[in-house]
Amino acid sequence: MEYVTRETRTLPVVAAGPAEMPHPILGWGETFDHDITWTAHSHPWHELLWNERGASTAVVGSRVWTVTSALGLWMPAGTLHSGSAVAGTRCRAGFFGYDTTTSISATPVGVEITPLLRLLLERLADAELPAASRALTEAMVLDVLTPSPRELLLRMPTSGLLRPIAETVRDDPSDPRTLADWAARLGVSVRTISRAFNAETGTSFARWVAAARAQHAVGLLAQGRALEAVAEEVGYRSASAFGAAFRRTTGLTPGAFRTR
Repeated sequence: MEYVTRETRTLPVVAAGPAEMPHPILGWGETFDHDITWTAHSHPWHELLWNERGASTAVVGSRVWTVTSALGLWMPAGTLHSGSAVAGTRCRAGFFGYDTTTSISATPVGVEITPLLRLLLERLADAELPAASRALTEAMVLDVLTPSPRELLLRMPTSGLLRPIAETVRDDPSDPRTLADWAARLGVSVRTISRAFNAETGTSFARWVAAARAQHAVGLLAQGRALEAVAEEVGYRSASAFGAAFRRTTGLTPGAFRTR
């Protein structure tokens, strides 16, 4: 008997524009029994991605976002993106009509999933909700839906020089090598790597590594892993050091991403 360990879903590429929808905001949710990947696709409507449980990934070009129960992602209509989620994740999404909703951002942007926003979105999932109540709830969703300065975003370098570093850190966030270590291994100067990281990712090597570690940690925290174990797996000597670095990177404590 063959067991499926990962499912790949192919979705169409559709330009932004009006689409037939029974309501201005539609909800979707699915729990995955195995790992899943979505190939590059786009929607005619705007999309709000978040998770009821677990963590997933959304990719636009060289930018990689981690989506959780605390931090969602707004995807404007027509944005080409791919994604993935691990087994056990409960993914949620809200689809917002292109002709009924003005996008909160011209580009993908993080959205904090507050308790109020969560309750409003869940209320819209009620198929028996009266039309007047639905219209009021939709208006409240649009009123509280705003971009957040907090987002779990990693810009991936693409050059041949930096790609080995990025792949190593993403595969093993506990890798202890410093900028000087990598410079020696690659036969270039520290300044060369430092300038390349800033040019390709918009941040320093140290901050990029911290962001990569935070993204990896979120997935482990969402699985309910112990704080000490997560800290060790992503390269910190103690839970307190991990907590401080995580908060500097995300603006939130590790506890915000623990399984609810």
